[in-house]
Amino acid sequence: MTVDDVLAEIRGKIRGSIPASVDISEVEFEGALLVIYTKTPDKFANNKDLVKNMAKSLQKRIVVRPDPSVLTDIDIAEKKIRQIIPKEAEITNIYFQPDVGEVTIEALKPGAAIGREGQLLNEIRKKINWAPSIVRAPPIQSKTVQEIRGYLRSMSDERKDILRKIGRKIHRGASTGEKYIRMIALGGFREVGRSCAMLHTQDSKVLIDCGVDVSAENNGSPYIHLPEVLPLEKIDAVVITHAHLDHCGIVPILYKYGYDGPIYCTPPTRDLMTLLQMDYIKVAAADAKKVPYSSENIRDVIKHCIVMGYGDTTDITPDIRLTFHNAGHILGSSICHFHIGDGLYNIAFSGDIKFERTWLFNPAINHFPRAEAFVLE
Repeated sequence: MTVDDVLAEIRGKIRGSIPASVDISEVEFEGALLVIYTKTPDKFANNKDLVKNMAKSLQKRIVVRPDPSVLTDIDIAEKKIRQIIPKEAEITNIYFQPDVGEVTIEALKPGAAIGREGQLLNEIRKKINWAPSIVRAPPIQSKTVQEIRGYLRSMSDERKDILRKIGRKIHRGASTGEKYIRMIALGGFREVGRSCAMLHTQDSKVLIDCGVDVSAENNGSPYIHLPEVLPLEKIDAVVITHAHLDHCGIVPILYKYGYDGPIYCTPPTRDLMTLLQMDYIKVAAADAKKVPYSSENIRDVIKHCIVMGYGDTTDITPDIRLTFHNAGHILGSSICHFHIGDGLYNIAFSGDIKFERTWLFNPAINHFPRAEAFVLE
């Protein structure tokens, strides 16, 4: 059965399980999610059990999004948000994500922006059809974060196409027959720098980290030229534990030589990784060293990033699920827990870890529901 056959079957089941008054305009895989687009989002909002029951029936993670045709123009939507939220909430920033129909509102006083029992959020949703979320404004604004948000907003159509392409690869179905799991060391083993490993099954190739040894004179990259890795187009996913260059410094070169799949990381890792990669090529150019990739390759990384919070679980290939856990190392650092097959095997890759509580971070997680193997830095 092809992905199109699976989608056609799912569309039929969805249309058969919802009231006729609910308008479904499109159903599509976007990454690991099954996304339902509707011109009547309020009817889904008023029937919370509807999505819950469909997810249980279809065994899929379902997200309901408003059809792009019913979204209020961004400039008008921002004016309405500022009219609804009182001035005492002290809004500092509003940014829209057209690819997912969401708007994030930063405020110094989030409680005042949310309203009693979420009243203001509900009013915003009804007036503009965007899905709002309120977050506390950071004490210091980051130029890097603002530029990344602006870039993703400008590339929303391409971003949606990327997510749909990824979704179709994830849901292509696992093969039958003999199953195996291999781990291939590609860098960072018995050395400091250029951390890289590959998790390989009969259906999947997943690269964990792709760093650079900044102290190396000539070859500071991992062994991504090995036949087990090539061609890069056959890699299903790249997972980044944290943003230090010895774990993420060579990621953009993957796109330079043909990779076009997803990068999975936490939100802070994406932003810090971008900052450090840009700094890396600037320093290399200033020192008259060979620059391994361009800023355009870094933008490719941003476009393909799928960010996840700690504790979130998602399918990344037909037979592998990924969960991030706090590693206690730097902002956004994670231990990557892979659940392979239908309970076949569980393996965790740590990256750098710290087990002591510090002024900034909680200690690394060391309890997992299930794990057969650990790869620890």
